[in-house]
Amino acid sequence: MSKSLADKLKKGITPQQFTDGMTKNQEKFQEWYNAFSWENEDDKDFFESLNNRDDLRCLILCADWCGDVVRNVPAVFRALEISGITTEVLIKEEHPDVMAQFLTGGGEAIPIVIFTDFSGHVLGHWGPRPAHVQAVMNQFKKENPDREAPDYQDKIKVAREEMGRQYGEGTGYQTVIVKELRELLSSF
Repeated sequence: MSKSLADKLKKGITPQQFTDGMTKNQEKFQEWYNAFSWENEDDKDFFESLNNRDDLRCLILCADWCGDVVRNVPAVFRALEISGITTEVLIKEEHPDVMAQFLTGGGEAIPIVIFTDFSGHVLGHWGPRPAHVQAVMNQFKKENPDREAPDYQDKIKVAREEMGRQYGEGTGYQTVIVKELRELLSSF
């Protein structure tokens, strides 16, 4: 599954430009960003140690209207901003070709956090949600393959409520994201 996003490097916007340009959910996004804290000193040290590497790039496929982006991207921004990894945001609607390469269970789900080497060769990706939250959606899709079924909308509402419960009230899920990103980054 060797992919290259060489043509996308330096085509995105900065995390700050994304945040400043949000027309929806900006306040909530900022709240999650400000609520972030390093629960684990080892994780923080790991992300800081990435400053020694100059071979990694990160592209984050997202959009301000998406609840999972509002929840998850602030933690991704906070983890990566101390890492020295050049991070760019690709707005989903402006990069349908990238979205098509990173489907989740056959569907378009964001955010997708994509790590490449300096030449744009894809090393791995994370998203759209922490694994334990995504598991709820995976199970739902397995049990409800027919989007046209009369009870589909009711059932997806229940699944979304359960995903909300899995996220929880506080910032614990952010620590999970940091851990999952660390595991991914440690693999290359």
